[in-house]
Amino acid sequence: MKNHIVSAFRLTLVMLAVVGIYLLVVYGGSKILPTKGNAEIINYKGQKFYANIGQEFKSEKYFHGRPSSVNYNAAGSGGSNKGPSNEEYLETVQKRIDTIKLQNPEMGNVHVPVELVTASGSGLDPDISEEGALYQAKRIANTRRLSVEQINNLIKNQTEKPFLGLFGPSKVNVLKLNIALDQLK
Repeated sequence: MKNHIVSAFRLTLVMLAVVGIYLLVVYGGSKILPTKGNAEIINYKGQKFYANIGQEFKSEKYFHGRPSSVNYNAAGSGGSNKGPSNEEYLETVQKRIDTIKLQNPEMGNVHVPVELVTASGSGLDPDISEEGALYQAKRIANTRRLSVEQINNLIKNQTEKPFLGLFGPSKVNVLKLNIALDQLK
């Protein structure tokens, strides 16, 4: 029995060291990110918004982000657990496609970008692709009485390139894009 206790104690010490090193690597890695692993807080019109968490925008004068399976509730982050062959899920996606096409009639039969009709794994993704933003540009231009070129330039200016030019896709933060849109003259 003494041998088992000594072995268990050694294994515990080794695992503590391994987990400790892992935590230091993850923490250190987060500090090289643009936000240094912290939430990005934006104060706008007297309100506090978190740019790292998806926000819901319903008005036609704003860009819409990804749908949320948790109603944009950061306390309840999670996906729907429905796979791409689930009939109920496919009906939900088809309804979203129909809604997007009704909101953006100028786009005709142009392919709807996938992130505009599918929720992310967390249900809180704050970003869409540049293609997703451009898909909505004509609606925004018409609603706000701006030129499509102005909206396209705004989208280009708000597009974040991949981290270090290598990691991840180009993306547009919907909250930041809508705030910049409000500030357009």
